[in-house]
Amino acid sequence: MALSKDLAGAVPAPPDVQPSVPPYWAEAKAELMRRDRIMNKLIPQFGDMHLRGHPDPFTTLARSIVGQQVTVKAAEVAWTKLRTLCPKMTPSQVIKVGAEELAGCGLSKRKTEYILDLADHFKAKRVHADQWSQMDDEAVIAELVQIRGITRWTAEMFLIFNLLRPNVLPLDDPGLIQGISQNYFSGEPVSRSDAREVAANWEPWRTVATWYLWRSLDPVPV
Repeated sequence: MALSKDLAGAVPAPPDVQPSVPPYWAEAKAELMRRDRIMNKLIPQFGDMHLRGHPDPFTTLARSIVGQQVTVKAAEVAWTKLRTLCPKMTPSQVIKVGAEELAGCGLSKRKTEYILDLADHFKAKRVHADQWSQMDDEAVIAELVQIRGITRWTAEMFLIFNLLRPNVLPLDDPGLIQGISQNYFSGEPVSRSDAREVAANWEPWRTVATWYLWRSLDPVPV
């Protein structure tokens, strides 16, 4: 799942990435280092690096669909082709391009259908993107998973990378589980229950802790 390895780090941000530091980041770092011995060792390794959000809801969701169930490299290749084909990356432009050309970017038939359905939802205003910033996390997730191809994981990535929510714990993300395994359990297998137990100490900054565990696996973003 490629988005979790992406849109973050110290490299120059592309035009569709928001480089500003989330307002809670410094407080979260300090709290996590004070409470958690693993975070106390991990966080200083990454200096001033921080989560970089994506400001456009449609683009964020489209990118997450492209990144589902493929490697980071494969997702980047497909996304680059898609952005070349749809430089404005608006719902109308995606619909106008159509399924055949979208598939030519290296997208599967199903992902092509998902992106077109996403574009249709936005164009027809069947989602309330202008209200998401005022809605709580579970309410946003509940609306997003009604769209084809949007899983809970995809919705949680949206909460992290678009809405910059500070307390998201994406238990379906293999990078989070692997990061907990390597950093807290010496590489032993980790259950969702184990992950929840570890993450209880991160409240209300589970997004930030998750991001640092991603970095422990991928120090330099692609």
